[in-house]
Amino acid sequence: MPTKDIEELKLLYEISRALSESLDLKATLYNVLDILSTSMGMMRGTITILNPLRNEISIEVAHGLSRGAIERGKYKVGEGITGRVIETGTSFVVPKIGEEPLFLNRTATRRSEANKELSFICVPVKKGTQVVGALSVDRLHDAAYDLAEGERLLSIIAAIIAQQVINLETIYLEQEQLRQENQRLRVELADKYRITNIVGSSGKMKEVFQMITQVSRSNATVLIRGESGTGKELVASAIHYASARAKNPFVKVNCAAMPMNLIESEMFGHEKGAFTGAIRQKAGKFELSNKGTIFLDEIGAISLEVQVKLLRVIQEREFERVGGTHTIKSDVRIMAATNKNLEEAVEKGEFRDDLYYRLNVFPIYMPPLRERKTDILLLADFFLEKYATANQKDIRSFSKTTIDMLMQYHWPGNVRELENCIERAVLLCEENVIQTYHLPPSLQAVKAADLAPGSSLEGAVEVLERDRMIETLKSTRGNMAKASKLLGLTERKFAYKAKRYGIDFHWYR
Repeated sequence: MPTKDIEELKLLYEISRALSESLDLKATLYNVLDILSTSMGMMRGTITILNPLRNEISIEVAHGLSRGAIERGKYKVGEGITGRVIETGTSFVVPKIGEEPLFLNRTATRRSEANKELSFICVPVKKGTQVVGALSVDRLHDAAYDLAEGERLLSIIAAIIAQQVINLETIYLEQEQLRQENQRLRVELADKYRITNIVGSSGKMKEVFQMITQVSRSNATVLIRGESGTGKELVASAIHYASARAKNPFVKVNCAAMPMNLIESEMFGHEKGAFTGAIRQKAGKFELSNKGTIFLDEIGAISLEVQVKLLRVIQEREFERVGGTHTIKSDVRIMAATNKNLEEAVEKGEFRDDLYYRLNVFPIYMPPLRERKTDILLLADFFLEKYATANQKDIRSFSKTTIDMLMQYHWPGNVRELENCIERAVLLCEENVIQTYHLPPSLQAVKAADLAPGSSLEGAVEVLERDRMIETLKSTRGNMAKASKLLGLTERKFAYKAKRYGIDFHWYR
């Protein structure tokens, strides 16, 4: 076998071995270019990949180019020699690049070599018949060097590395799709948890909105208090997405839902072998929320032992993983929530007083639904629209007696119970209006006598009049001037009747 063929086989063997030595795709391709540099007298070489999402060609790996040159090396399909090779799928050989008008020198690396004549070979990298990239080499011009032979050898090498380039292309596409999906989800989350999406117009809720606006601009620790179902998590989300940390992680931890023997590991992470079942190292919630916000829901449920470690994180912003000795710093904003009476827990010795004072920097109290009666209809309408749309139903309103039931009920489960109630009613309702029999049994306990119309003719007229006024206020969203005009009444007479029948137009705004 001729020496030339033996050297070619050795080269191809070295390249094949380099491609199989590591799972790091870029590292193996860099090794291939290093081998070509030695064997072909290559001054520089590049592997470029086509991004079909942007219709742009960029340098993925290179030999003999600076980082700045790599970043400059971007082309459109059909642009320059590289762009034409990828567009046509045909190799291109330039004996002297100084004499080739198509050569763009986009990387600006050949200007300093104006006194040297360079040859350039560019071959396509294909996935079947589809061109996914290009392999290019430039070397000092040598009249004795067979450029056609160099092109043939480079085409063989391009076929060998094609699978690696295809893998890179797949990874590149997946990364781009993940980036776009991540951006979409961030926008969706920010929109979902805007302060304007928290429903309420009562005086107590206006105070909550004001506090959210004030504390969002800072990094202060926030303690959100209130009964279960009042929307404490929604407030925490609104604060995070209105803060300077909005683009960073928002990690939620339900302390009450975690087994006591695992809560420390979940919060601070653990090292491999720290305990039975710790088969690998695991990052905790505080580590994952670095530069962002951590929300500790039901903070009153954690043990005294974990409270000690939590106190240190709040004070020093540092911790160790379970079973570890390395101190980890974490720049994290802490928000906590509880429905527990922490002052009483401190007195009983169930909650550390120093941790309580660290958490209670900026307290926000979420009022129960029974203390914000004027928000009940607003919330009910919001949930009606939400679940009617989700279930593709044309349900537009509540009957008058249904409204009375909703307003008279004491709502021990607060907003969460109201939401569940409306969702159930929407699922049961096959009409345009939700009636009392669509409501759950807990609301049916409201005395029928409280809702029954008067037995006399005068009483029946009053019930009809009251119902018409309520329906008109609902259709005008609580605009008393419009409602009175639609009913043919003066505003003064409308206000008098509304007071007589116990109708508050604010309920319908």
